[in-house]
Amino acid sequence: MTLKKTDRRITRTRRMIIEAFTLLMEEKGFEAITVSDLTEKADINRGTFYQHYKDKYDLLEQSEKEIFEGLNKIVVTFWHHANYDVEKVMKVDDLLPLSIQLFEFIGENYQFMRVLLGPKGSPSFQNKLKHVIIDTLLHRFSPFLKEDHVMVPPDYLLAYISSAHLGLIQHWLESGMDRSPEEVARILSQTAIFGPVKVSGIQI
Repeated sequence: MTLKKTDRRITRTRRMIIEAFTLLMEEKGFEAITVSDLTEKADINRGTFYQHYKDKYDLLEQSEKEIFEGLNKIVVTFWHHANYDVEKVMKVDDLLPLSIQLFEFIGENYQFMRVLLGPKGSPSFQNKLKHVIIDTLLHRFSPFLKEDHVMVPPDYLLAYISSAHLGLIQHWLESGMDRSPEEVARILSQTAIFGPVKVSGIQI
């Protein structure tokens, strides 16, 4: 019982620190934040803060790590149950459950991710997220690529797709998640599969 109370207390304190961190980043940007700012905003003393984090850089690193671990867990679990191999035909709708889960996770961490991906957030987080999209998600499709059908260099293709994914996520967050995870997942899949020209309705 004591351990459970301690665990709940630790979780609650870390949540308070992260909430304060998120608000301060939105107000003044990461570089301007001090530990004193964090302890005052979270209404804790400096000793309590240092029980959990070395400094604000450690706080940012651990917070980002939790986000990436959450995303990776969703992808690994989905792919394990999907059990795809190169002989299986992959349909667009097969990947919708994965996209929906990812957007649901992003939505659960809305405030923090909106700030990190916003103008006062962390440019390094944006770059890391793009690489996560490439390394954790897109590389899983490489066995399905047919070299004789590829119309552009794969590295340029991945750069385009990862930037497009990131831009869509940022827009969704900036718009206050005005569409459901299901809607935005379908928008992403349709645009990725059919291309921006076709989904825009432009006749060429």
